[in-house]
Amino acid sequence: MTEFNTRDLVTILPELVFLGSIGAILIVDLFIKPSHRIVTHVLSIIALAVTAGFVWSAAPAERVTAFGGMFVVDMIATTLKLAVLLTTALALVYGRHYMQERKLLVGEFYLLILFATLGMLLLVSAGNLVTAYLGLELLALSSYALVALNRDSAIAAEAAIKYFVLGALASGMLLYGMSMVYGATGTLDLARIVAATPNVQHPNLLAVGVVFIVVGVAFKLGAVPFHMWLPDVYHGAPTAVTTFIGSAPKLAAFGLAYRLLEDGLGGMSAHWSQMLAILAVLSLAVGNLFAIAQTNLKRMLAYSTISHVGFLLLGFVGATPAGYAAAMFYAVAYALTAVVAFGMIALLARAGFEADEIDDFKGLNQRSPWYAAVMATIMFSLAGVPPLFGFFAKLLVLKSAVDAGYLWLAIVAIVFAIVGLFYYLRVVKVMYFDDAIEGGTLVLPADRPLRWVLSVNGIALLGLGFASGPLFAWCNRAFGL
Repeated sequence: MTEFNTRDLVTILPELVFLGSIGAILIVDLFIKPSHRIVTHVLSIIALAVTAGFVWSAAPAERVTAFGGMFVVDMIATTLKLAVLLTTALALVYGRHYMQERKLLVGEFYLLILFATLGMLLLVSAGNLVTAYLGLELLALSSYALVALNRDSAIAAEAAIKYFVLGALASGMLLYGMSMVYGATGTLDLARIVAATPNVQHPNLLAVGVVFIVVGVAFKLGAVPFHMWLPDVYHGAPTAVTTFIGSAPKLAAFGLAYRLLEDGLGGMSAHWSQMLAILAVLSLAVGNLFAIAQTNLKRMLAYSTISHVGFLLLGFVGATPAGYAAAMFYAVAYALTAVVAFGMIALLARAGFEADEIDDFKGLNQRSPWYAAVMATIMFSLAGVPPLFGFFAKLLVLKSAVDAGYLWLAIVAIVFAIVGLFYYLRVVKVMYFDDAIEGGTLVLPADRPLRWVLSVNGIALLGLGFASGPLFAWCNRAFGL
């Protein structure tokens, strides 16, 4: 039995501060009027900023564990936590006006997002199968409720039910895989699992457990063929909710994949790397081909997400530190790009008009050249056009796949990246070369923070493309490179 150590509380201090902040916001929100919901909004942003400060100040030079190895703090966790907190703050800024217009700006919107964020912070620091599952379920249960937040929408209700049923099935498979790994190794601690792998008495049991864990991870990432929930959820959820679940959780999913597959099952990499290679090919093919047929922008971005998961998995197939660093860089780049992509839809939407059809962006350049340029930058970054942020992210994961001996996989990824250019360029073509729909008007919200933050986020995609070196160096240092 491991004795309680007060130093463990120092290690987990950022999460404790964040949990205390959520409790305080919950109490404050009970006593404010709906017309004063801006208070909850500001307090949520402050809580995220303060937690980021604690994460930054508590970042250790070397790997630190707490509670008998159940909680891990290293540069990997620190990087992912800062990215999660930043992306969540951006999602809250982009979503406030949208939810307010539809009278959905309730305290639950903020509290569910904050609890989901807490789950992500726990997930990326998991040093034990129990911690990983606890963080995952806290994220998942909060996300199910967020999707169903608009009770008057049949589409949202249907999406939430699909998400819940399929999510429960995936969680069950993941838990079943964890139980098999425990049965084969006799421990739940990830470090002990990887140490026990070479000498397990039942290797077949461990191999089956690995298969179920890969299935669970693939579902959380949205990889094919476990992607069925993703287009419906992105389309059915309120755009403000889609902005959140379409960005930050992908960082947590990367953390889940790394903790389970490398930290815990690194000795089985010869088995799971082949499975991930197949999932990558399927995701690249289905994501890019199905996106071409979409007329709804949110569904198009959903299938785009599936294709990006394929690129993300390229960094895992070699099971090398360089590949993981490239995959982390890709996850950060995608999260910062996806959050502003959905933020653009939220910006142009208004009561009675969702702005989620591609045709809704017709003639945007004639009505607002600046936001047309921002949207074009987003589309080019997602497509991987140089010198934008997304280009360098794709280049690095492709290089890691080639260096790991997966040249064929890199070639497949390049082919489907070229295919993906079509549907991204279609949005740009609609904005610049099509006339606006007759009677259509663009009414930009008076919310200046939304407009300024979105503009800066869009410009950052270009700036980070030219200055991505420090961020990639940081990712390399996180994996000891």
